[in-house]
Amino acid sequence: MGRRKRIAFFGNSLTSRYRRNLCRAFSIAAEEADADLVFFNSLGRIGIVNSVVGDYDTELLDYIDLDQFDGIIYDGEGYYEDGVSVKVEKKLRTARCAVVSISSHVDGFHNIDFDDAEGLRAMVEHFIDHHHFTKIAYMSGYFSHPDAQIRLSVFRSVMKNHGMPEDGAGVFEGDFWYNKGGEAADYFLSLPQRPEVIVCANDYMAMSLLNEFKKRGIRVPEDIAISGFDGTVEGQEFLPHLTSVTRERLDVARKAISLLVDLSENRNVCAHDLRVLPKPIFSQSCGCDPLDYQHVMDIISRMHEETRMSGIALFDSESAMLKLNKVDSVRALESAFAASAITFGEYRSYFMMVHTDANGCPAYDSDFTAPSGNFVPIIWIDKNREYTNSPHHFTGSSMFPVPDSDRPHIYYVMSLHCAEKIFGYAVVEMASKDIFNEYHNVLLLNVATTLHTLQKNNHIHKLVRKLEDLSIRDGLTGMLNRRGFDDSSRSLLSNMREKTSVCAMVIDMDGLKQINDAYGHYEGDRAIRALADSITACCDSGEIAGRAGGDEFYIFAPYYSETHLSRFLLRLRELVDAFNRNNSVGYNMDYSCGAYITETDCYGRIEDFLKISDSMMYAQKQSKPGRENQEPKT
Repeated sequence: MGRRKRIAFFGNSLTSRYRRNLCRAFSIAAEEADADLVFFNSLGRIGIVNSVVGDYDTELLDYIDLDQFDGIIYDGEGYYEDGVSVKVEKKLRTARCAVVSISSHVDGFHNIDFDDAEGLRAMVEHFIDHHHFTKIAYMSGYFSHPDAQIRLSVFRSVMKNHGMPEDGAGVFEGDFWYNKGGEAADYFLSLPQRPEVIVCANDYMAMSLLNEFKKRGIRVPEDIAISGFDGTVEGQEFLPHLTSVTRERLDVARKAISLLVDLSENRNVCAHDLRVLPKPIFSQSCGCDPLDYQHVMDIISRMHEETRMSGIALFDSESAMLKLNKVDSVRALESAFAASAITFGEYRSYFMMVHTDANGCPAYDSDFTAPSGNFVPIIWIDKNREYTNSPHHFTGSSMFPVPDSDRPHIYYVMSLHCAEKIFGYAVVEMASKDIFNEYHNVLLLNVATTLHTLQKNNHIHKLVRKLEDLSIRDGLTGMLNRRGFDDSSRSLLSNMREKTSVCAMVIDMDGLKQINDAYGHYEGDRAIRALADSITACCDSGEIAGRAGGDEFYIFAPYYSETHLSRFLLRLRELVDAFNRNNSVGYNMDYSCGAYITETDCYGRIEDFLKISDSMMYAQKQSKPGRENQEPKT
């Protein structure tokens, strides 16, 4: 058996009721063809009254390697935002495999076109030939929309061919949505002759118009008949059921996938573009189908159950938001997500991948710089244990775990982003052929917000640590400053419960003034750093070292013996001598040291120990020939 075909589907707002059935149809067709199917879904415009578009909704496109696919399906009709469809099409034109557009004609792609003209022609002729209507009005979509232009042109053509005015009883410009129903109702009812039927360019406008007629006491179909277009699920559940024209989605799906499989295997195809004939649904809103009360009761019961379940999902989504808000680390995210991922439908597996930068730093870390094209998983839920041998790093050419099971897989991929940043992507495989519901989108946005909060908190914590570090660190040498040394050494002393041997040392550089005078303060600072580095390198037995100021250094060590001290002083002398051998500037660095070993407990005072050490250091310095041994080299 050869490798299973993998087909990509690029679409937008796939959880909308209009496109859910499209996803189901393609899932059925993919399984029939024994092919894997990957839906790349973007959110698109979110909200109705206060709508917004995510800035990073389509950024994932930049990281998808199309070479991993044997064919691509493009549903361009769903990309409503300006420039988005252009961006997607530009990306798809780079694919080396075939691309089939299923909802809009795109030059250079294979196209499956809906014969909208034939569907609208059949609908208008139905009213003329079957119902014998002569006063026929039309509610169009936006006149500038390509679909609206085709459908209006066909309406006028049919009316003219039957010897009627091209605009019939009247034409109203709608919006392909629910917002113009009131204006349309007022317009049609104000016409000199009331229409017998109003043909609407899609179902949503038809339902909106029908609701407005109900408010005005106009009966449908008794007073005015209404028809829609597109055959939506909402239209068929609406009361009265809409007379409409359905786009045969399963037929489209089978033709698209079959075409891609044939092209991937270099088989001859009959035509570059295929055409799908629509199917008229003559139903209750035109009087062709009598009202079936049992059917109505079934619909009402089903919608009541859907409403009840939606209410439960809403409460669970609120709970999920609170759980995610309590997450204080990425490690805790997976369990919080698994407990919350109960609202969007049953799923087989769920994976969430985040960007890493060139240093392997993940996108939720405040040190993250820029995406490298690599991803790491932060959520890995495999309910059926089908992905045991999957890798731990992913790229644009291997975005999905490799399953062990020998069956077609249907994945949905969505960008993981919030208003300010894209973190990566999520991959979900549902248990049925249906797509997840909108609550998945809510959950995904909340996860992205949680990651962004963790990133900000991480950044704040690092800033706080940095500020704390600056308050206890010496800027020149990086050692503890006097405050840092005092705090650390006192903390060690306070934890001593029994008397033990400790050591305090004071080290002072010899001849710093001569170095500064002869070679400048830059070289003096270099000498201080060199001595500081040497002291730090010797602190490997629990010693705490700090720069007290100028050229003086303090050291405190608990549990210390003469053996420890001898080893420390020997290593320090070796390191300083090594610096002098390699120093080409012209001076020898030297130092004086006083070291005091005593026994103490938690009541000991570091100030007393340092005072004795300082006296010992000063005595050593005074005993040196000429008091200062820091002379320029000859």
